[in-house]
Amino acid sequence: MRRLFLLAPLCALTACVPADPPATAPQPAPDGCKAAQFRGLIGQPRGVLEAMTLPQGSRIIGPRDPVTADFRAERINFEIGKDGRIAKIGCY
Repeated sequence: MRRLFLLAPLCALTACVPADPPATAPQPAPDGCKAAQFRGLIGQPRGVLEAMTLPQGSRIIGPRDPVTADFRAERINFEIGKDGRIAKIGCY
């Protein structure tokens, strides 16, 4: 029983060891697909995209459309919300 009392302070001290710093979050990739020039389209109806000439490889993704999970930093994606308007534009 006496040994238990001797170990208690050591166990308490191990709780004072500083933890490793949290891992840094991945930084967003640069605007490889030039999505920034299309940001003004967010909130516009989907028909605006259909009237435009978009860069080759662009995707217009509807709210229930299946999408492949392959990542391509140079591909611009236009996500359409349930209301039929452009909700998100990104490179992936």
